Amino acid sequence: MSYLIFLKRLEDKDNERKKNCERRNIKFDSIFGKTAKDLTKQESEKCRWSYWSHLPGEEMLPFVRDVVFKFLRSLGSETSSFTQYMQDAVFIIPRATLLQEAVKIIDEMHISEQNADVQGDLYEYLLQNLTTAGKNGQFRTPRHIIRMIVKLVDPKIGESICDPAAGTAGFLTNAYEHILEENTSSEILEYDEEGLPHHIIGDKITDKRLMEFLKSKAITGYDFDTTMTRIGAMNLMLHGVDDPNFKYNDTLTKSFTEHDIYDVILANPPFKGSIDKSDINERFKVKTTKTELYFSSLCTTCL
Repeated sequence: MSYLIFLKRLEDKDNERKKNCERRNIKFDSIFGKTAKDLTKQESEKCRWSYWSHLPGEEMLPFVRDVVFKFLRSLGSETSSFTQYMQDAVFIIPRATLLQEAVKIIDEMHISEQNADVQGDLYEYLLQNLTTAGKNGQFRTPRHIIRMIVKLVDPKIGESICDPAAGTAGFLTNAYEHILEENTSSEILEYDEEGLPHHIIGDKITDKRLMEFLKSKAITGYDFDTTMTRIGAMNLMLHGVDDPNFKYNDTLTKSFTEHDIYDVILANPPFKGSIDKSDINERFKVKTTKTELYFSSLCTTCL
């Protein structure tokens, strides 16, 4: 379901970016219609939700399985974490009727009309219904709290930003959008009843190198749950980060060696979970079983 929701939102975001490019009077390159690995340009164009979701069931199932998922695995650059995590993406819906029902449900959600972080909401719902819910402290921070913290920290264009326990990438997507908002002309910005900005195109960022840095290198996330790395990478790409830098790693262990390389740390460390004492990173001087204390120490050493 998360793959299908991603595919629905992918076209919504592509249409939104087209409108933003028209506002800036710059060329728009759709993510669809490009010649991808093992796909023709025509096949890539047909990977739009608006095309294949209206196919008859007996045509839809093989098309999604054999073409759309091939397109999904081709997104992002060859070196991006998104491409890496999508290599084993497998379509497992076995029946055409089941796929049609799933498509119908997603269409009825009217995702494009909502301001919700749907990928995160989906995972939160799954957590609530799984017997292993929250065993690693994987509970989402409410989005209004995330927005408030990001505004207080106020990350700037050109700064490198990290979340060492990123989950669905809520802090990172908000940091990215905050930077764009701060660099969008006031006459272009619009705010809805919840105070959320729209048309955040970053037109004040005239240095192409800074924009490229923001979209491919400024944002870094870590998580040691493979589901989270996949959903987090998808979420970042949907928000406009072309090459998500989302890495699989337990940042409390000896395998994490980064020091003093980030300008901003935005995180809500897990307040529950376990760690192998023999694998705890030697940078931590305090001996404790509380992972949140280790994360607090980690955040200070990464800055």
